[in-house]
Amino acid sequence: MGVPNFPLVTERLQLRPFLPADLDALHAMQRREDVTRYLYWGPRSRTETRRLLDRVIPLMAIDDSSDAVRLAAVLTQTGEVIGDFSLQRVSAEHRQGEIGFVLDPRHQRRGYATEAGREMLRLGFEAIGFHRIVGRCDARNTPSAQLMERLGMRREAHFRQNEFVKGEWCDELVFALLSSEWGLRPPPAGR
Repeated sequence: MGVPNFPLVTERLQLRPFLPADLDALHAMQRREDVTRYLYWGPRSRTETRRLLDRVIPLMAIDDSSDAVRLAAVLTQTGEVIGDFSLQRVSAEHRQGEIGFVLDPRHQRRGYATEAGREMLRLGFEAIGFHRIVGRCDARNTPSAQLMERLGMRREAHFRQNEFVKGEWCDELVFALLSSEWGLRPPPAGR
């Protein structure tokens, strides 16, 4: 695949690699309990967020040396970083990928996650050449499940108490979309 031409541009967003200057915006998301509630980690300190940022800055391509792309979602109009979107190669042999996303709650319910998610799927299918892309979420995380449905992903599994996270057994939902289905489904009405 090589490195995509950044930024990836949508109607209202730019998706670009993270920069050191994104620390404040990333920490504003990662320090929130409501953002991390259904993730594997809890709210992060500024030091922990800086370490995360150092790990994700180089993730710009899926190729022989990297298995992930991690991009900041930036409002074109203001330049504000409002989200963190990723694609990870799960299997090179089977051309399998996984999508991930975190959106600042102050910008939810405006269609930004759907807009960025569609662009990440486009990147995965059209530029990287994935055959199948999955997305996973805690079964209690209704907004994430609804986002994956809006992206045209079908729910393939509901695993009962399959992970012990933060001291409790959690259910997990798995959604997926095939490359042959990409572009065949009309986008849902509205955002």
